[in-house]
Amino acid sequence: AMGGWVARGFATDPLAYASADLARDAAMAHAVFAPEVRHPVEVAADQEAHLAAWLSKRLAVRIVPPRLDALGYTLIGGRLLPGDSGPVAQLMYRDAAGKRITLYLAPTRTPQRPPHGTAHEAAFAFSRIGALEVVVWKDARFASALAGEVARQELMRVGHAAFAQLEAS
Repeated sequence: AMGGWVARGFATDPLAYASADLARDAAMAHAVFAPEVRHPVEVAADQEAHLAAWLSKRLAVRIVPPRLDALGYTLIGGRLLPGDSGPVAQLMYRDAAGKRITLYLAPTRTPQRPPHGTAHEAAFAFSRIGALEVVVWKDARFASALAGEVARQELMRVGHAAFAQLEAS
């Protein structure tokens, strides 16, 4: 009992570690690719059907890039990246001023579709990594992170919209 009491101070929530790792990975990918002028993505938005099919095949889970135009963000395109337990996707968006945000999608180990018509909720967690705000959430199919040099409230607004569309797809 005493050992457990002492060890409790060293134990942490594995989900918190996973969220911190996801936020860090998403921030790093954003920092590397968002500033690119000529090659910010592998597959551009004008080939969106190809992008969705390619990423879906590589991640073994259906990906439909969220439509964020109504919120002021247009899809630029996406890319495939290595993740801790396999491939992940990064989708990049920009606003009218050219500011970019990225959506980082890591499939869960055993992605499952929720039953049709079932509403699901996700817990959102924030991180600030350097100049970047990052919001992380997890659902039945993805561990997701949205990163950008935008206000936290703005990122949350876009994150909720992306979550809803990913759940519906």
